[in-house]
Amino acid sequence: MSTLHPSDHAAAADTRKRIFAIVGASSGNLVEWFDFYIYSFCAIYFAPMFFPSGNPTTQLVNTAAIFAVGFLMRPIGGWLFGRIADKHGRRTAMMISVLMMCGGSLMIACLPTYASIGIAAPALLLLARLFQGLSVGGEYGTSATYMSEVALQGRRGFFASFQYVTLIGGQLLAVLVLVILQQILTSEQLHAWGWRIPFVLGAISALVALYLRKSLSETSTAETRKNKDAGTLAGLMKHKRAFLTVVGFTAGGSLIFYTFTTYMQKYLVNTAGMNAKTASTVMTAALFIYMLMQPLFGALSDKIGRRTSMLWFGALATVATVPVLHALKDVSNPYAAFGLVILALAIVSFYTSISGLIKAEMFPPEVRALGVGLSYAVGNAIFGGSAEFVALKLKEFGAESSFYWYVSAMCAIAFIVSYRMRDPSKEGYLKDVPLEASKYAPEGASAASR
Repeated sequence: MSTLHPSDHAAAADTRKRIFAIVGASSGNLVEWFDFYIYSFCAIYFAPMFFPSGNPTTQLVNTAAIFAVGFLMRPIGGWLFGRIADKHGRRTAMMISVLMMCGGSLMIACLPTYASIGIAAPALLLLARLFQGLSVGGEYGTSATYMSEVALQGRRGFFASFQYVTLIGGQLLAVLVLVILQQILTSEQLHAWGWRIPFVLGAISALVALYLRKSLSETSTAETRKNKDAGTLAGLMKHKRAFLTVVGFTAGGSLIFYTFTTYMQKYLVNTAGMNAKTASTVMTAALFIYMLMQPLFGALSDKIGRRTSMLWFGALATVATVPVLHALKDVSNPYAAFGLVILALAIVSFYTSISGLIKAEMFPPEVRALGVGLSYAVGNAIFGGSAEFVALKLKEFGAESSFYWYVSAMCAIAFIVSYRMRDPSKEGYLKDVPLEASKYAPEGASAASR
């Protein structure tokens, strides 16, 4: 016979429901990023099918251009889904987002090639990527807002960190699926039809995530959704300082994140002269450890405060970026390279573990999803999305070390912006949100739909 007080049972039940909500929201985030990045990893195989030029470099440049277009769609997705989430609910926006990603992946998986339909093939590929770019642009703001609102007070940093756990996990899963296919199928099979398999898997996984999200409770209230400012740019501009603050530290945070994740593999090969296979192994292992770091640094922010975490990020990133990149430039031992990358990613974790949460804490509920999604998307598209291009261009001009100082300078700006803001975890808008327990259970979901 239980000796727990009824209030203890209620608290335990509430905790379980909140954890389920985090799992449901983050599962969709995992699928979104898997679907978005599998395009990049599989491009080497499907590029000749859509761009018949005999030059492999031209083919890859064309597919990369379409990848970049998807990246540039993120601010529009941040605005569109932020508006939907604030006016119609977080759950609705997250369901539309993952359904749109499912449609984009399924479309790519089934696309006829250039040989079959001519110029319409790359045009349809572009259309599919526009859908996916909109989707992933909206996913960040809505999932960050939802996970921040549903997380337990006092442990929000820990729970909200799972957004980046699944973001990194989606990239790792995309690599893993491709590696498995490379072991099972021949190169000819991968070029002919095997590249379609990951997109089919992505579409199926998105449907599973859609099912999980359908049973989630809504964290916004009818009152905030009916607010005249809900989801509007006019309402958001009433919090202009918060918006500019987020853009300010997102610029440095996104830039250094992409520098030490997606660009680092190319840097180890092109600059350090490391074997491509070795560099891939180093970065896969580093990203796995980086993924595991997120809950630890998120929990740390619950102890020391979000502003303190951001100050540590800005200060350490400003001081360490140049020497770490210089050391990696001359590294020859893969274990040394791994250690240096892990050091950099540990510093970045002060930011990424609370990236969505600190933004959510800075905006009121009627414009929270819009504020988080749009401010992040603007800073990310301009600075994060251009990281690789800027790095390679400066290397081409013989001024590669200028990129190190550029990253360091942007992180210094993040430090200044963080220093000037109040601690959102102590003085922010985010409060405990009462959840309707019945909506978590299947019968509750059915009742709600009647």
